[in-house]
Amino acid sequence: MRTIELTYPHTLTMNELPETAAAIGFFDGIHRGHQKVIKTAVSEARSRGMESAVITFHPHPSVVLKKDVQHVQYITPLKEKQEVLQQLDVDRLYIITFNKELSSLLPQQFIDHFIIGLNIKHLVAGFDYSFGFKGEGNMNNMAEYTRGEFTFTTIEKVELDDEKVSSTKIRKLLKAGNVEGVKTLLARPLTVSGIVIEGDKRGKKLGYPTANIQLNRDALLPKPGIYAVKVIVKNESYEGMASLGTNPTFTANRKDLSLEVNIFDYKNDLYGEVLQMEWCKFIRDEIKFDSTEALIDQIANDEKLIRDYFSS
Repeated sequence: MRTIELTYPHTLTMNELPETAAAIGFFDGIHRGHQKVIKTAVSEARSRGMESAVITFHPHPSVVLKKDVQHVQYITPLKEKQEVLQQLDVDRLYIITFNKELSSLLPQQFIDHFIIGLNIKHLVAGFDYSFGFKGEGNMNNMAEYTRGEFTFTTIEKVELDDEKVSSTKIRKLLKAGNVEGVKTLLARPLTVSGIVIEGDKRGKKLGYPTANIQLNRDALLPKPGIYAVKVIVKNESYEGMASLGTNPTFTANRKDLSLEVNIFDYKNDLYGEVLQMEWCKFIRDEIKFDSTEALIDQIANDEKLIRDYFSS
């Protein structure tokens, strides 16, 4: 997959670009609904003998349009988004910088520059996709803007259990720690990746050595607590337990979160390695213990619960 970053106005020449069928949207999470849009574009491209593309935006429009929003955390930060799109057989990814100038384009200006101008011959979007100044362009009035240069497909909402699959729903589930529900909506486990960094080495003293994973500040995480997880180390998958939180037993008034994972039956040094971790099941909330012994007893109980969960 080729990734092309664009800022308005871009300098690409339409005649030098391949005819393309493209999916367009922000696609945070690339959940089941997003996947239907993207897979439709890939299928259309194959049937027409064209390249497939995804057109997305960064950062989130709310960072630009809402004065009270300085930073947004993403269900799929940009790097993870690229990895998932690669797996969906997308040929090219256009990442358009969302800024004030882009938000002020009229719908026709946007279409002329970023759809017709990129040689998009078929466009696929969700029913609720909008574009142009104040979202005046949408899938209901798209025909007014095509200039006869491209056709389009509108994907209706995708539902599970009579409820729309949405990024908003996923965010609510993450806030509740319901990573199993998130997996259902994503059609894959929620993952987090990071380099193993030095921690306080407290886990080793407790009999449960942990790898401290450096957190990406752009990644939206589930609520703090103890989780059953799977960890991919050098293309090998291991089971384990992870603690996401502030370690209240040992650190008072800490605000920043740390992520520590104890990989079952793993003995090798991991410093400097990049780990990918899959969130499998929420086990319990983080607790402040009165003694180290009480904490060790609880960790032993957590381990048993998690090993039982994986074995069943």
